[in-house]
Amino acid sequence: MEDAARRMRRLAREQGHGDGVAVFARVYTSVTEEIARRVAAGDFADPAAAGTLATLFAGRFLDAVASPHPPACWRPLLRSRDRTGLHPLQFALAGVNAHIGHDLPLAVVDACRATGREPAALEGDFDRVGRVLAAIEVRVREELMPGPDPLEACEPLTHLIGTWSLSRARDAAWASALLLWSLRRRPRAYRECERRLDAAVALVGRLLLTPV
Repeated sequence: MEDAARRMRRLAREQGHGDGVAVFARVYTSVTEEIARRVAAGDFADPAAAGTLATLFAGRFLDAVASPHPPACWRPLLRSRDRTGLHPLQFALAGVNAHIGHDLPLAVVDACRATGREPAALEGDFDRVGRVLAAIEVRVREELMPGPDPLEACEPLTHLIGTWSLSRARDAAWASALLLWSLRRRPRAYRECERRLDAAVALVGRLLLTPV
């Protein structure tokens, strides 16, 4: 996990402050560091499996940024990273959407394969990771867009970000992980499910990056 956090810190540092990928990298560095701290403190039921899950999870984001052909879910953010008219919170949530909606269920499957465990064995630690993400999301919303006060409540940005829910995205990610795991011995069905998941998450990402 430390290597992933170091790579994300470098990514955030090397890009401009307003770069959309750098915005998400700064957010996600906090997540990775907090998960590493909790693993070291013994807060996870299965520290080895939780560490494997967190490392594989982070790796999918880093691989997407470095790839000439990233998954569809990451393309809206990668293509809009220097676009004017977008709020930093939109960049952050678009990254979270791609990472939770697409990368997390695939990382669960990867972790199960790597550790020889069934998804049920990881569910408790999956929920613990989710609580870390929820705490970070609250902080990000407060830091990047304080409020809203009554006069801000009807602003387009407030409305747009209010349509996306981390808790619902996490629930959907777990359901997707279970479905993908059930298809692991049916390669064609697995690839089709993965492709459609990627496309659906990409659609939400494009909506989150609508200029307001």
